[in-house]
Amino acid sequence: MSETAAATATATPIPAPVTDRIARRFAALRAQGRAGLVTFITAGDPDPESAAALLAALPAAGADVIELGMPFSDPMADGPAIQASSQRALAAGMTLPKTLAMVRAFRAGDGDTPIILMGYFNPIYRYGTDRFIADALAAGVDGVIVVDLPPEEDEELCGPALDAGLHFVRLATPTTDDRRLPKVLEHSSGFLYYVAIAGITGTRSANAEVVSGAVARLRRSTDLPIAVGFGIRTPEQAAEIARFADAAVVGSAIVDRIARWAEQPTGGTAGLVDPIAGFARQLADGVHGARQG
Repeated sequence: MSETAAATATATPIPAPVTDRIARRFAALRAQGRAGLVTFITAGDPDPESAAALLAALPAAGADVIELGMPFSDPMADGPAIQASSQRALAAGMTLPKTLAMVRAFRAGDGDTPIILMGYFNPIYRYGTDRFIADALAAGVDGVIVVDLPPEEDEELCGPALDAGLHFVRLATPTTDDRRLPKVLEHSSGFLYYVAIAGITGTRSANAEVVSGAVARLRRSTDLPIAVGFGIRTPEQAAEIARFADAAVVGSAIVDRIARWAEQPTGGTAGLVDPIAGFARQLADGVHGARQG
């Protein structure tokens, strides 16, 4: 057998997902000539019922892609707001199986909006990697972002996930230089998440001019859509990012509002969905109109 034939015989292609909501969504955004809004909430925050209702409301409020945080007791890449959201969710009894059930319930009413689970490897490892991948796909999850699994650990989750058709969304940061970038991109799929600031979430604002240059550099190395997050807190900031990125990601600003509502003296979260969805609509209006004119 020739070397070429042998390489072909031993190569293991990564199959595309049968139902690729992420690719369809970004293709639709390109066709419309606009960027997308990616919203982040933590599953079970401030309680499972309210979080499920908010998740169901986000697409109508303008969210094009939803990142759903998997609650974890030690979210080391996250700032105080998202750390607190994990603590509220865990205190309310949220678990990884309940997070998957939340996605499954969402899919009963929405078959189009991409859902990305975002979090840390420990809960997945405890759940069982193969079981997690199978159950996530069955629930209707489109991809995962696991912030503490570098490319050197791809055999733990990234490889099996891609083989099964579950996107593995990788993070690039301001410190990802030209030597490191090819390794980061090697098995990235779905889209590339560019972290606009060095540090944890929710602590500083992104500088649009600096981020624009970083996104331009990334585009020279990948055809993946590029979503920009960390440090985007207002509709105006989201619009600035949306002028050059494929999507703007807003998390801490939404989670902050959830916290303030949940901690009101009146208690209760019955009225939580409308104000949070209203803020998401303001963000969406900024993002969706950023390139007009």
